[in-house]
Amino acid sequence: MAHGVIAITLALLTLGYSQVNANIFQQTFKQLHQEPPVPANQNRADEVQTLWIEQQLDHFDDAETRTWQMRYMLNDVFFEAGGPLFIFLGGEWAISTGYVTGGHMYDMAKEHKGLLAYTEHRYYGESKPLPDLSNENIKYLHVKQALADLAHFIRTKKATYEGLSDSKVIIVGGSYSATMVTWFKKTYPDLATGGWASSAPLFAKVNFVEYKEITGQSIALMGGSACYNRIQNGIAELETMLATKRGGEVKALLKLCEKFDVYSDLDVWTLFSEVSDIFAGVVQTHNAGQIEGVCQTILSESSDLIGLSKYLLTVFAQSGGNCYDLSYDAILAPLLESRYTGNIMRQWIYQTCNEYGWYQTSGSAAQPFGTKFPVTYYTTMCADVYGLQYSNSFIADKVAETNEYFGGLEPNVENVYITHGQLDPWRAMGIQNETQATILPEYAHCKDFGSISASDSSEMRASKERVAELVRQWLN
Repeated sequence: MAHGVIAITLALLTLGYSQVNANIFQQTFKQLHQEPPVPANQNRADEVQTLWIEQQLDHFDDAETRTWQMRYMLNDVFFEAGGPLFIFLGGEWAISTGYVTGGHMYDMAKEHKGLLAYTEHRYYGESKPLPDLSNENIKYLHVKQALADLAHFIRTKKATYEGLSDSKVIIVGGSYSATMVTWFKKTYPDLATGGWASSAPLFAKVNFVEYKEITGQSIALMGGSACYNRIQNGIAELETMLATKRGGEVKALLKLCEKFDVYSDLDVWTLFSEVSDIFAGVVQTHNAGQIEGVCQTILSESSDLIGLSKYLLTVFAQSGGNCYDLSYDAILAPLLESRYTGNIMRQWIYQTCNEYGWYQTSGSAAQPFGTKFPVTYYTTMCADVYGLQYSNSFIADKVAETNEYFGGLEPNVENVYITHGQLDPWRAMGIQNETQATILPEYAHCKDFGSISASDSSEMRASKERVAELVRQWLN
């Protein structure tokens, strides 16, 4: 019963006093888990169909007969019978028309008279297998189920879409959906001829310290070491203030709401985790000048602490409100919300607790964001949100299972072209060996889906030409 009371209290908190402020977390999370940047050159005249396909709720249990409707989009503007099927895979976001009406995959579909499709991942966007996201209902959210959804989609389309029965299939994805490209080729090698995986993390790891290390390296590379040092010193100063009974000053400086408890580990961890994620958002989504601009802002102030805090306040302010609720309760509220609200924190964090880990912790000294977001913070959250079975050992076992099943950094797949941005913190969990992957200097996460253009670096252009050439070989 106590748990129910807590949930109700949190629900009221979300509705009332911290309504405006709770979305600081949602805002940063959305930035880090949004659809990869849609290609700029769009063919708006193309007619895209939004369609639905029936899927099994559980592909691996014959006794479970429930089904649901998965959303997908189709563009047949170039298609001629026998032409290939190009599919962009949806990840932890809502799909949009942008990937079937422009960009490099679109250009390749044009060259090969292909059919363009974009599939939506179960439990994200409008693809809702069950009416809500309760702990009982969310258990059908798993990459193995999503890969089986894709297999069913391909088999059904080839069997029912006129002119597609003998077509080859090319799959493309970015971020988590690039992981899916690689794993689909491993699990269903005969259903896709080839794939392009941009920014794919393949190795599951509970304590993913490398993420914040690369975030720091990218800030130093693009914004300079003075910027890195200022962030590091400013955060160290905040930690010292909290450790020496000056927590009230920290609350005043960052305009934290009254309920923030400077003596609560969970509140303090929530604050510093969020601060580090704000910088991760700048780095992961970096376009030319972005990191540099933030660094200029931070360096323009008189001291490390003032430079850091003034920048953070401009980000916090985007969520509105007179004070900013960065307490542990405030991040739990959207995670405990079991209705579909368009916020995908509950679904994605569930996948991390149950499949991947990937907790971007402060467990390394080789990053500028301090020491106050340990792995315990994230594993505690798993248990508080999804049930007490999510112990440290349970999560570690699930992560080990993922690596064992899919092969980690040795997936042993053929015909998958792998790319990473040099600045992208996710790169650390992907294949980086230059004989197996292309690293794009000074680019961030999933930045290579646009058409070949004059603004591409020579390395970017060469990479896009390489994937186009590979697709020609695969389709011949």
